[in-house]
Amino acid sequence: MIRRERNGRATRHRDLAEMTARLLDRRMTIDIAEPCPAWRVVRGRRALCAEAARAALAAAPPGWNAGSAAVELSIVLGDDALLRRLNRQWRGQDKATNVLSFPAQDALAAGAPPAGMPLPLGDVVLAFGTVEGEAAAQGKTLADHLAHLVVHGVLHLLGLDHAQEAEAERMEALETAVLAGIGIADPYRDGIPAAEARHG
Repeated sequence: MIRRERNGRATRHRDLAEMTARLLDRRMTIDIAEPCPAWRVVRGRRALCAEAARAALAAAPPGWNAGSAAVELSIVLGDDALLRRLNRQWRGQDKATNVLSFPAQDALAAGAPPAGMPLPLGDVVLAFGTVEGEAAAQGKTLADHLAHLVVHGVLHLLGLDHAQEAEAERMEALETAVLAGIGIADPYRDGIPAAEARHG
């Protein structure tokens, strides 16, 4: 449970470890592709991405339910050229961006899959150059920023968004709680404007 205090930044994290543990016994497949070799500078990046994705899934918003089905998603550690192409093709924006999420909307709309079949959630794609530049500008480690963007991208796969201010505040609070649960500091901490730290 997350309770936002009056200043809009402080949060209380309750039972996050239990939320994470609930999902760890679910059968999960997290495929990680690394078409951009520059990501190799992040030690343990595959384990970090998997941990961040699992933590985000464990904190799935109320109403999201895959039943007892296994779930699967993919994470692509790409470069700016890939994200620019995808951003141009799917969002009409001819520029690189840090992360894009591609939910498997048909699968999610259909509800829990037939017995024995996994529920495909979709894909999260990240751009090394943009992510590296943001991490440096915001005074974060590249690993921490990568984990944040994976959490952010997976929450998008679950249907969260930040188009409206209230949605953005809800998503930021959830991201902060999820990251705290895996030992990563608040990505929206004082000194980083929310608009600058917001992603996707």
